[in-house]
Amino acid sequence: MIMSRGSRKLVELFYDVVSPYSWLGFEVLRRYTDVWNINLKLRPAFLGGVYKGSGNRSPDNVPSKYLYMRTDLARLSAYFDVPMASPADPSMRFLTAVAERELGGDCRLEQISRELWMRIWSRDQDISQLASLSEAGLKLGLPGSEVEELVKLATSQSVKDKLKATTEEAVQYGVMFSRILHLYLLLIT
Repeated sequence: MIMSRGSRKLVELFYDVVSPYSWLGFEVLRRYTDVWNINLKLRPAFLGGVYKGSGNRSPDNVPSKYLYMRTDLARLSAYFDVPMASPADPSMRFLTAVAERELGGDCRLEQISRELWMRIWSRDQDISQLASLSEAGLKLGLPGSEVEELVKLATSQSVKDKLKATTEEAVQYGVMFSRILHLYLLLIT
């Protein structure tokens, strides 16, 4: 979604770190933020919920999509210079907790999102265990007490509800996690 914010446009990126296409879209949007005169707002959403809400099927359930995806990702990874290797497992609640605690922008959310993408898609490291998420936060220099608070918040019902609401909002916008990026654009003047 794009909204006017002064002379820059606000682009909301609904994403799930399990999606390599989300990562590619994220990196491209970050790379061209100034060139395209945009402000990027990160909106963690649950890919499984988007598939369910949109009626779209995961590449895991469509063999031809899955086979194409492997070739497609190799090409895109090389083209956009984003290092990728196949992952293990995802978690979005931690990112939603980070987003809930973020003050003054998406700086931490951006850093932690990138670190989780690097863990899952470049280094084949776990992101499904709370200890792994803690490790990612600590690696980025977050204080241990803050990481503990984020992990606790990530397991809360309020964060589960927030992630569900954001996912439903993404479905309402018509967002479908697909090749590169599928943004629902709305210009508000």
